[in-house]
Amino acid sequence: MKGVCDGRGRARSPAVRRTSRRCSDQGSASVWSVGAIAVLCVVFGVVLALGHAVVVRHRAAGGADLAALAAADHWVQGAEAACARADRVARAQDARLVRCAMTGEVSDVSVASGRGPFTVEVRARAGPAGPPQPPQPGPRLAR
Repeated sequence: MKGVCDGRGRARSPAVRRTSRRCSDQGSASVWSVGAIAVLCVVFGVVLALGHAVVVRHRAAGGADLAALAAADHWVQGAEAACARADRVARAQDARLVRCAMTGEVSDVSVASGRGPFTVEVRARAGPAGPPQPPQPGPRLAR
Protein backbone atom coordinates (compact mmCIF):
# COMPACT_ATOMS: atom_id res chain seq x y z
CA MET A 1 0.00 0.00 0.00
CA LYS A 2 2.24 2.67 -1.31
CA GLY A 3 1.50 6.20 -0.21
CA VAL A 4 -0.90 5.37 2.62
CA CYS A 5 1.66 5.70 5.40
CA ASP A 6 3.32 8.84 6.67
CA GLY A 7 7.01 8.99 7.51
CA ARG A 8 6.43 7.94 11.14
CA GLY A 9 4.92 4.51 10.44
CA ARG A 10 1.28 5.58 10.89
CA ALA A 11 -1.57 5.31 8.42
CA ARG A 12 -2.67 8.59 6.80
CA SER A 13 -6.37 7.85 6.37
CA PRO A 14 -8.85 6.54 8.96
CA ALA A 15 -9.92 3.67 6.67
CA VAL A 16 -6.37 2.35 6.53
CA ARG A 17 -6.04 2.82 10.29
CA ARG A 18 -8.96 0.47 10.87
CA THR A 19 -7.50 -2.37 8.80
CA SER A 20 -3.83 -1.89 9.56
CA ARG A 21 -2.50 -0.77 12.90
CA ARG A 22 1.04 -0.16 11.66
CA CYS A 23 2.42 0.80 8.27
CA SER A 24 6.10 0.27 8.99
CA ASP A 25 8.36 -2.28 7.34
CA GLN A 26 8.80 -4.27 10.51
CA GLY A 27 9.60 -7.91 9.78
CA SER A 28 11.47 -7.30 6.54
CA ALA A 29 14.77 -7.99 8.31
CA SER A 30 13.50 -11.49 9.08
CA VAL A 31 13.00 -12.15 5.38
CA TRP A 32 16.51 -10.92 4.59
CA SER A 33 17.93 -13.00 7.46
CA VAL A 34 16.26 -16.17 6.20
CA GLY A 35 17.62 -15.50 2.71
CA ALA A 36 21.14 -14.90 4.01
CA ILE A 37 21.01 -18.08 6.12
CA ALA A 38 19.85 -20.08 3.09
CA VAL A 39 22.74 -18.76 0.99
CA LEU A 40 25.23 -19.54 3.76
CA CYS A 41 23.85 -23.09 4.07
CA VAL A 42 24.32 -23.66 0.34
CA VAL A 43 27.89 -22.31 0.44
CA PHE A 44 28.65 -24.48 3.49
CA GLY A 45 27.27 -27.55 1.70
CA VAL A 46 29.45 -26.90 -1.36
CA VAL A 47 32.55 -26.48 0.82
CA LEU A 48 31.78 -29.74 2.64
CA ALA A 49 31.32 -31.59 -0.67
CA LEU A 50 34.65 -30.28 -2.01
CA GLY A 51 36.40 -31.24 1.22
CA HIS A 52 34.94 -34.75 1.01
CA ALA A 53 36.12 -35.08 -2.61
CA VAL A 54 39.66 -34.12 -1.59
CA VAL A 55 39.67 -36.66 1.27
CA VAL A 56 38.44 -39.44 -1.05
CA ARG A 57 41.11 -38.56 -3.61
CA HIS A 58 43.88 -38.68 -1.00
CA ARG A 59 42.57 -41.98 0.40
CA ALA A 60 42.58 -43.53 -3.09
CA ALA A 61 46.09 -42.22 -3.85
CA GLY A 62 47.49 -43.54 -0.58
CA GLY A 63 45.80 -46.91 -1.05
CA ALA A 64 47.12 -47.19 -4.62
CA ASP A 65 50.67 -46.32 -3.61
CA LEU A 66 50.73 -48.80 -0.74
CA ALA A 67 49.08 -51.55 -2.80
CA ALA A 68 51.62 -51.09 -5.60
CA LEU A 69 54.50 -51.24 -3.13
CA ALA A 70 53.07 -54.38 -1.52
CA ALA A 71 52.69 -56.09 -4.89
CA ALA A 72 56.19 -55.09 -5.99
CA ASP A 73 57.59 -56.37 -2.70
CA HIS A 74 56.03 -59.83 -3.26
CA TRP A 75 56.78 -60.25 -6.99
CA VAL A 76 58.97 -63.31 -6.30
CA GLN A 77 55.90 -65.27 -5.12
CA GLY A 78 54.19 -64.77 -8.48
CA ALA A 79 51.69 -62.33 -9.93
CA GLU A 80 48.67 -63.93 -8.28
CA ALA A 81 50.16 -63.83 -4.77
CA ALA A 82 51.47 -60.30 -5.31
CA CYS A 83 48.05 -59.05 -6.47
CA ALA A 84 46.37 -60.81 -3.54
CA ARG A 85 48.71 -58.92 -1.19
CA ALA A 86 47.93 -55.66 -3.00
CA ASP A 87 44.19 -56.34 -2.58
CA ARG A 88 44.61 -56.89 1.18
CA VAL A 89 46.59 -53.67 1.56
CA ALA A 90 44.06 -51.68 -0.49
CA ARG A 91 41.17 -52.98 1.63
CA ALA A 92 43.05 -52.06 4.79
CA GLN A 93 43.20 -48.50 3.40
CA ASP A 94 39.41 -48.45 2.87
CA ALA A 95 39.79 -48.75 -0.91
CA ARG A 96 39.19 -51.51 -3.45
CA LEU A 97 41.62 -52.95 -5.96
CA VAL A 98 40.31 -52.48 -9.51
CA ARG A 99 43.26 -53.74 -11.56
CA CYS A 100 46.58 -55.37 -10.83
CA ALA A 101 49.28 -56.31 -13.33
CA MET A 102 52.82 -57.52 -12.73
CA THR A 103 55.57 -57.14 -15.32
CA GLY A 104 58.65 -58.73 -13.82
CA GLU A 105 59.41 -56.78 -10.66
CA VAL A 106 57.15 -53.85 -11.58
CA SER A 107 53.57 -53.71 -10.29
CA ASP A 108 50.86 -51.60 -11.91
CA VAL A 109 47.66 -51.27 -9.86
CA SER A 110 44.48 -49.22 -9.97
CA VAL A 111 42.55 -48.55 -6.78
CA ALA A 112 39.11 -46.98 -6.34
CA SER A 113 37.77 -45.23 -3.27
CA GLY A 114 34.52 -43.47 -2.39
CA ARG A 115 30.90 -44.04 -3.33
CA GLY A 116 28.42 -42.49 -5.75
CA PRO A 117 29.50 -39.22 -7.36
CA PHE A 118 32.60 -39.15 -5.15
CA THR A 119 34.18 -42.33 -6.57
CA VAL A 120 37.82 -41.81 -7.52
CA GLU A 121 40.14 -44.26 -9.28
CA VAL A 122 43.92 -43.83 -9.01
CA ARG A 123 46.71 -45.73 -10.76
CA ALA A 124 50.12 -46.38 -9.22
CA ARG A 125 53.27 -48.22 -10.27
CA ALA A 126 56.09 -49.54 -8.11
CA GLY A 127 59.30 -51.41 -8.78
CA PRO A 128 63.03 -50.95 -8.89
CA ALA A 129 64.40 -47.64 -10.09
CA GLY A 130 66.22 -49.08 -13.07
CA PRO A 131 66.97 -52.38 -14.73
CA PRO A 132 67.96 -55.11 -12.27
CA GLN A 133 71.69 -55.05 -11.52
CA PRO A 134 73.67 -58.09 -10.45
CA PRO A 135 75.03 -57.74 -6.90
CA GLN A 136 78.46 -56.10 -6.80
CA PRO A 137 81.10 -57.41 -4.44
CA GLY A 138 81.84 -54.95 -1.69
CA PRO A 139 85.30 -53.51 -1.01
CA ARG A 140 87.59 -55.82 0.83
CA LEU A 141 89.16 -54.61 4.01
CA ALA A 142 92.80 -55.45 4.63
CA ARG A 143 93.52 -56.97 7.99
